[in-house]
Amino acid sequence: IMPVCGSVIRSYDAPVTLFLDDLQWADSASIAAVTQLLCSTGSSSKQKQFFFVGCHREGIIDSAHPVWELVCNAELLGVSFTSLKLDSMAEETLNAMVSETLCVLPRLTRTLANIMYRKTKGNPLFVSQLMLSLNKKNLLFPSLSRRRWEWDNEKIMSQKLPDDVAVFFTQSIADLPSDVRISLFHFSCFGASVEIAFVKTLEMALEMRGLCDNLDIAVDVGLLEKKDDQIR
Repeated sequence: IMPVCGSVIRSYDAPVTLFLDDLQWADSASIAAVTQLLCSTGSSSKQKQFFFVGCHREGIIDSAHPVWELVCNAELLGVSFTSLKLDSMAEETLNAMVSETLCVLPRLTRTLANIMYRKTKGNPLFVSQLMLSLNKKNLLFPSLSRRRWEWDNEKIMSQKLPDDVAVFFTQSIADLPSDVRISLFHFSCFGASVEIAFVKTLEMALEMRGLCDNLDIAVDVGLLEKKDDQIR
């Protein structure tokens, strides 16, 4: 099947990109399929129509893992290969992110960014969720009189946060009403993203009253996102 897929990819004028996340969970058969696809699409400048992007967690891929074999054999396969390590943000980068998000000058957000950096260690996902949490707790709020965002440094500093972003998410879900948690449970059965029209159909077909409203609550607290007629 893979050689057929490769010939189909080569027939397109525009390149094709395949992105696979969480490669640490990939089995040998899956990696073998990717390897065959890379080989079948060719490596010459005229055949570079296939771009493969894979992500995995640090410290899990060892020499016995199928992904490690793919990485080691990349040059032998005639495939251009680049390895990128995605680190957490530096404090200055975090400050730039906070400044741009709040539309406030960097020199004014530096103290807030310093506090957030110490609490999140620069994890981008942790930072965004922390900002939503601070806004929900009214520790980060818009000031109509000053026409900009304001915050309480001392109260933010006193906030107790878990060291792991996964624990932070778990606590955020636990704080939701039980009916919202049940709706998230049902939503998770249909994958990473679901069309809004399907959610409405599901709500009507299964008489799950409040499903759409409950998912909207999850969107408001930053656990889900609505984009392009989908919830994810």
